[in-house]
Amino acid sequence: MVDRRPIVGVMGSHDEPHTTRASQLGAWIAREGYHLLTGGGAGVMEAVTQAFVEVMPRRGLAIGVVPGPGSTEYPNASVEVPVYTHLDHMGRDGDHPASRNHINVLTAWVVVILPGGEGTASEARLAQRYGRPAIAYLDRRSDVPGLPADIPLEPRFERVQAFVTDACRC
Repeated sequence: MVDRRPIVGVMGSHDEPHTTRASQLGAWIAREGYHLLTGGGAGVMEAVTQAFVEVMPRRGLAIGVVPGPGSTEYPNASVEVPVYTHLDHMGRDGDHPASRNHINVLTAWVVVILPGGEGTASEARLAQRYGRPAIAYLDRRSDVPGLPADIPLEPRFERVQAFVTDACRC
């Protein structure tokens, strides 16, 4: 039987965990019964995944899309389903055809953007390109330099929840 449970992609900083937002979001995604998808690394990806897997019982899985060979810190310890790729372009090269960011965005039913850098901004651009619903759970647009103007900014968690819930009704 095919599991048609929605997949929520959470994109954000590799360097900073932004623990408050990431933990709140990860635990909520788990309680809703959705799958979680991240880039499988440190920072936001690790914080949201750790919060997600700590929710018990839960039905969803923690999926991490791992960049190509040589990325030794991937996947983080909380990833349950690592998806190994040969795609090694990241950061400012996140739009490149050999970037796993395409898989991250195309696999997610909805994308939630947390604070991050060039790689996070590229995932936001790819969400637009591929027509994926996306919302930026940020206080300021500058929390993701280069965030496309068409991506809605929402500092209130309740509104992020409503956006994700609506996108997952498909």
